[in-house]
Amino acid sequence: MRMRKRHNLAPRMEKCAALLIEDVFERKGKWRELMPGCDALSLELGCGKGRFTADTAENNPGKLFIALEKVADAMIIAMERVQTREIGNVRFICEDVAKMADMFDAGEVDRIYINFCDPWPKSRDAKFRLTAPSFLRLYAQLLSTGGQIHFKTDNRPLFDWSVEQFEKEGWSISQLTNDLHCDGINGVMTDYEAKFHAEGVKINRLVATRKDSTLTLAAGTPPRLHDSALRDSRGYDESKEANRKNAADKEN
Repeated sequence: MRMRKRHNLAPRMEKCAALLIEDVFERKGKWRELMPGCDALSLELGCGKGRFTADTAENNPGKLFIALEKVADAMIIAMERVQTREIGNVRFICEDVAKMADMFDAGEVDRIYINFCDPWPKSRDAKFRLTAPSFLRLYAQLLSTGGQIHFKTDNRPLFDWSVEQFEKEGWSISQLTNDLHCDGINGVMTDYEAKFHAEGVKINRLVATRKDSTLTLAAGTPPRLHDSALRDSRGYDESKEANRKNAADKEN
């Protein structure tokens, strides 16, 4: 769903300026200076409107949370949530995930959260999925051994595909479930997650732990992805779509 453009974005961003980190590339290797003595550094990829960000940070006051979101119109809501609740251990970055190697040093991050990312269902777009091998090697570069990725999605095909990628790239998988909230609310929810759960949609979750043998950027470029189309939660199936298009072309 396309985010509505917020015409009052600039003044709202200015009011939350203390929470926004703009010198992100100069911060590489120095992020913990924002919160000296913090227990750990956690990074959330695509924080959206920030329900998960605010609640998780508030529940873990000794940890520094960096929330990354490239859509400023969504991020401002997250920033205002954090500011209103006076949560002091969160900072925001308005940047692209692909640039993280230039923002964080090797082993600088302890945990990465990936919540309800875009499934990019077409095979040709698989490289853009945040659990694609190229991204997993980037995350492994930023995490120290024993560092974790916490991944949640409502999209079962994306989840199953992601499990395969984690395993191929040498991650240790634990806490894997295809129905996270089957026995009641389990953990902090995102805004989307709460909506999905209310509609009876099952939530998939796993924890992937970086090992000494987990592949990093040093392993080079991953093999090209083939036959990676997904049938996502909206019922999209690339092969069927292609067949329908071919049939329509023949009729015309």
